[in-house]
Amino acid sequence: MTDFAGHPLVVGVVAQQSPLVALTAVSLARATAASALYFAHVDTSRYADVENADGTVRHLSIDPDIDDDLWPEREAALKGTVGEWMEGQDVPWHFRYLAGRPDRALTHLARAVDAAAFVVGTHVGHHHRIADFVNGSVSMQLSHRQHRPVIVVPVSVVDWDERAPWE
Repeated sequence: MTDFAGHPLVVGVVAQQSPLVALTAVSLARATAASALYFAHVDTSRYADVENADGTVRHLSIDPDIDDDLWPEREAALKGTVGEWMEGQDVPWHFRYLAGRPDRALTHLARAVDAAAFVVGTHVGHHHRIADFVNGSVSMQLSHRQHRPVIVVPVSVVDWDERAPWE
């Protein structure tokens, strides 16, 4: 177990994510005196070629026949979104653009920065709930494949009268 006090948190970031995940991470960081927040997006269309000691990676396209030169734009857009969320916040933060399997990439980053926990959001929409149930959500994969706590932030209210995706 890594003590919360003074250790960073790793925050999973996906496109069009609710800022509530970042705000929850900021609140938790303040409460635990976290040294920083590491926001991380994992590009599953790429794989990590080299994993560096600071948690950064050199990555390549999964398909060698496709020259994916748009990833820097995706990285810049996501980093800009995180910057907007963190504007005016007093918690230091970093952004990492990772590649490969989300659970593995986030775990590598957490090990590299000696993070105390992960903060991830739930997916919104019926399609994502079914896919998560069938494939296993990132939060579920993280909770079974490493030792750090996983804080899952609900980003939408689900009425108890609604059917679960597997019903």
